[in-house]
Amino acid sequence: MVLTLAVDFGTSFTRSSPFGSFKLVCNQPVIPRTNYSKLVQSVCFLLLLCLVASCIPAVSQSISDGHGAPHDPQTDAAFEHFYNMDYDRAIQEFERILEKHPTDAFAVNHLLTAVLMHDLYETGAMNTGDYANDSFIGRTPRPTDPKVKERIKGLVRRGEALEEQQLKANSKDVNALYCRGVTRAQFSVYTGLVERAWFSALRNAVGARHDHERVLELDPKYVDAKMVVGTHNYVIGRLPWSVKVAAALAGLSGSAEKGLDYLREVAKSDGENAVDAKVVLTLFLRREQQYDEAVGYMNDLSAKYPRNHLFLTEVANLQRAAGHLPEAEATYRKVWQNGREGKYGTLHYELAAWGLGELLRSKKDIAGAAEAYELVSQAPNPDPDILQKV
Repeated sequence: MVLTLAVDFGTSFTRSSPFGSFKLVCNQPVIPRTNYSKLVQSVCFLLLLCLVASCIPAVSQSISDGHGAPHDPQTDAAFEHFYNMDYDRAIQEFERILEKHPTDAFAVNHLLTAVLMHDLYETGAMNTGDYANDSFIGRTPRPTDPKVKERIKGLVRRGEALEEQQLKANSKDVNALYCRGVTRAQFSVYTGLVERAWFSALRNAVGARHDHERVLELDPKYVDAKMVVGTHNYVIGRLPWSVKVAAALAGLSGSAEKGLDYLREVAKSDGENAVDAKVVLTLFLRREQQYDEAVGYMNDLSAKYPRNHLFLTEVANLQRAAGHLPEAEATYRKVWQNGREGKYGTLHYELAAWGLGELLRSKKDIAGAAEAYELVSQAPNPDPDILQKV
């Protein structure tokens, strides 16, 4: 199938995808220029959210009913360090696990996740506030080390090779299908956020959704597969009508309510994706202005992973967005104090000082805001993007 979209831009090109080829013929004013701009923005937003733009992607592991990889206590420890943002240690542990299980696609994806998330954190792409609206589209991230890029792509190739080999032997292998969907989702995050290659990111994002929809067809109890499917449903359900029509023609549909229901189901499960689902739900609920539920998820995660300053900082962001300014101010100050006491090591907890400054500035407390902004430079190794903001 070739879906043709015509716009008044004076050129044309063709792109392929899992559901066919798209030919963009830019010489007929069928879609007004303003609507085309909205289309591009909406598709870009679709990419980031469909990839768990919360920046913590699906990393399923060890489910008691037989879904996922065999249980390994070493993996549990690696995830503990991962969610507490001790990425170096998590990567080392996932490397050792992969050495023990070189043909395990789950093990490959776990290492891929840790390497990718470490890079996104180091390049300043881990603040969920950046995704609360569409302004992130024009944001240029700090460059990724070429060696890290090659390692990510190498792990993607390794994972895909294992998954394709397993699916060749059994096309209904739900674990192989699930793993391939995760690998595709991870690569979509990489191509979208690091390479800014939107068409490639979209192709892999849709492939991930199709894989996980197939998993649910074969095994409706494979709850972790509802992570990507639920995210897609929510995002497509919230697209503008004109974009939703184009998505429907390409075989993609969605319901925001169904998407939130799926994600809530994952969040309540015992799978490792419960953490990821809570993060994604927080992002979506923030856009829906359902702040109380979102704060609940972040409080849960902050208590479980106390060394992850992003969770508690997000509590403050949500309190501020909800208009609970005294509570937000207290939470920002708590994050800062925790950082000064060494509870976050050298992580970039100065984000809380910047958030505090923004809050005080909104209250017309200019002197207090200036004092908060000055705190940013006092943090160890402050993030250059945050320094530039102040």
